[in-house]
Amino acid sequence: MVTSRKPKTRSKAEQILAIDVGGTGLKAAIIDTSGHMLSERVRVATPHPCTPDQLVDTLVALVAPIVAQYPPTQISIGFPGFVRNNRILTAPHFGVTGWHDIALADKLAARLGGLPVRMINDAEMQGFAAIEGKGIEFVLTLGTGAGTALFRDGELMPHLELAHHPVSKGRAYDEYIGDAARRKAGDKRWNRRVEKIVGILASLVNYDKLWIGGGNAARLKFELPANVAVVSNDAGIEGGAKLWHPRSVRETRQLPEANARKGAFE
Repeated sequence: MVTSRKPKTRSKAEQILAIDVGGTGLKAAIIDTSGHMLSERVRVATPHPCTPDQLVDTLVALVAPIVAQYPPTQISIGFPGFVRNNRILTAPHFGVTGWHDIALADKLAARLGGLPVRMINDAEMQGFAAIEGKGIEFVLTLGTGAGTALFRDGELMPHLELAHHPVSKGRAYDEYIGDAARRKAGDKRWNRRVEKIVGILASLVNYDKLWIGGGNAARLKFELPANVAVVSNDAGIEGGAKLWHPRSVRETRQLPEANARKGAFE
């Protein structure tokens, strides 16, 4: 007697919609669980001024083509502000009030079929793609403003919004090395300022490694110390894999099991 067997059903491959929200540009791509891009990276200018609803509408329109081609199973969002429990507490780069305690992640997920979503600060998401997982690693992003993130042995530490800390003549990091400051001061003077900030952070954090990312990182002209490196501008998207798969990005890195941070964003 021959019995028929039902074919095994294959689980749907995980595809993550990774979104990098910036004060100047919005970027997105579909990535796999290792952070590799499956789709093209799409980009559009950030509306300014921009309300939460405007941002959601713009993001939905931006990702529509890649979501149709590579239906995602999860969403990762990096946002330039203070983010806690998937909610935005501060959003200094959007030119309007009313950005406190905004459930942006849930609003966007609802428009995209109710997918599970996780959102953190954009410098933190970029850092996840860059860090080596050893010692104290700090991330500084140079874009519309200045973003920061701190990691210890691959584990994300509580967020500190150092961009709001006064650094010179009452000016905070955003006002000192943000893009508006660069345009006003010129690249040469701006480079001197960034070099000064690198020194300040070395004393303040005593990091083992400093990673510098963001769109303006490519404008750095001074010689970086041996323990400082520039991060690819795609890291802000690639790091989205680690919100769901903590050991996935940079597969060759061997992190201690204690630092795998399973469920860290739940």
